Amino acid sequence: MDYGVREPARLGQIGLPDGRLLGWAEWGPADGAPVLLCPGAATSRWLAFGGGVVDAEGVRLVSVDRPGLGASDPAPGRTLTDWATDIRHLVQERALHAPSVVGFSQGAPFALALAAHGLVSAVAVVSGSDELAHPRFAQSLNPQVRGLVDAVAADPAAAEASFADFGSAEALWDLIVMTSPEADRAVYTDPVFQHAFRRAMDEAFGQGPAGYARDTVLAMGRWPFDPAGIAVPVDLWYGQQDTSPVHSPDLGESLARMIPTATRHLLPAAGGSLLWTHADAVLRTLLAHVR
Repeated sequence: MDYGVREPARLGQIGLPDGRLLGWAEWGPADGAPVLLCPGAATSRWLAFGGGVVDAEGVRLVSVDRPGLGASDPAPGRTLTDWATDIRHLVQERALHAPSVVGFSQGAPFALALAAHGLVSAVAVVSGSDELAHPRFAQSLNPQVRGLVDAVAADPAAAEASFADFGSAEALWDLIVMTSPEADRAVYTDPVFQHAFRRAMDEAFGQGPAGYARDTVLAMGRWPFDPAGIAVPVDLWYGQQDTSPVHSPDLGESLARMIPTATRHLLPAAGGSLLWTHADAVLRTLLAHVR
């Protein structure tokens, strides 16, 4: 199986007002309904999803490299608010009218930040990293994750340096496989999918580990926006077999209560890889909000 991974139809970069370049990749018809993708941790614009769906559904899927990853220039000290500013320029430059957004895994807070800033018309969070530093998770985090959250709160710069020391495509791949249930390992180690995943990770680290390290600091810290203020539809997709300690300790249950427009979808047989095993449901539900 290929789990819907395909070569991009179009690749490019846009220039930002401060001189940086922001890398993107697209799939589907150029005049299709625009759907942004905020990829998971330590991956690049090359790893998309729904290859068997985007053309049939008329979706223009646009995956964007965050600063310091893949084809996007670094932006030291960047924030989730800065990310929203970058995407505002991308939307204008690429003529993406009223896009929706998918945030996978560590891409979830980046996708929700776009909604909080009024840049998207609907959101799908898939196996998303929750606001792990929020007090509601004080007693429920995996001890190792609790240590990372506490380290970011105590000294963000030192934590970022530590993440950079650890970060590499090989180390992250080993961690993903080690912490995944069998349902996910079957996807990740499928030869076609593994090749695409590993290529995206290699490209993500092409400039070194700083981009990954900054992303991780942002994912482990408090969000600079209030999820309760999000006004567009938000679908939260979680697999009950997901064992990742850095997604959501309660599989999105409390996040669904915090976002007034949220609908939680808990799939009993799915794991954290449901972006690729259930791409059709994710995209068709998302499109139903905007068509």
